[in-house]
Parts: sequence; structure tokens; C-alpha cells
Amino acid sequence: MATPEERIEKLGLTLPEVVKPLASYTPAVRTGDHVYISGQVPLVRGEPAGTGKVGAEVTPERAKELAGVCALNALAAVKAEVGDLSKVRRVVKLVGFVASDPSFTGQPQVINGASELIGEVFGDAGVHARSAVGVAVLPMDVPVEVELIVEVA
Repeated sequence: MATPEERIEKLGLTLPEVVKPLASYTPAVRTGDHVYISGQVPLVRGEPAGTGKVGAEVTPERAKELAGVCALNALAAVKAEVGDLSKVRRVVKLVGFVASDPSFTGQPQVINGASELIGEVFGDAGVHARSAVGVAVLPMDVPVEVELIVEVA
């Protein structure tokens, strides 16, 4: 059975370096057997991979791709905290925020980009509770942000 890291590689992806905090917080906090990952935005090599509002400057399809980038950044933070993604017993909750044009109502489909990646990496252990929330604006004008809660061994 492939490890989560091997599944990521098989998808043609690489875990990035943990994104440095943009303000006064830490990327991950472990308490007991749960790890809480701060909201991750779609930064690639320290720069936003896209900006703007979904339904205006950003297509829903591109926003879905960027949600996957956010999820990959979140997984990097999990790994940095626990050392090995195989220690993840279950992804408990995923929360996604979508900077939306006022007429855009497809937030769940955008956040599917993060949920689908998590499912491909963890299989049944990646089935999670979720919220997909439309917001007016996100840091650096990025279109999407994702946070995670995982249970670890």
C-alpha cells in the first residue's frame, strides 16, 4: 500500500516548503492527537498563484485548481508538524474560504479542489466534514484559502 507521500508523488505533485506565516500565528498546532492547520493560501515559491474574485477575475475552474494548491500547502504543514503523513489517521475537517463576486454561489465546487486532493492522498481516511464559505476578500487578494484539522497517531 502506497504512503501518502508516494500518492502525492504519483499525482505528479511535490510537497512544498511550509508557507511562512503572513502575520502573527503558527502554521500548525498539535494538541493531543489532533493537528490544527492555519489557513493556507495558494502560494507557490512564496508568491500568490492567482489573485482576484471567483466569478469575476478568476474562473471557478482555476479557483478549484488553486484550492488544491492550498491543500498541498496544508499537507506540507501537517508533515512539518508530525514528520510523516502516514501518521494521519483521519482528516477530520476541511474549511475553505472563497473570495467571491457577489453573484457567485459555487463555493462548494471550488473547495472540491482541496477535498478531492485530500481524498486522493488519504483514501478513506481523507473523508472529512467540510465548510465552503464565500467571503469578500482574502489576504493578498487570493481567491481561496483552506484550513485543516487532522487526527494523528
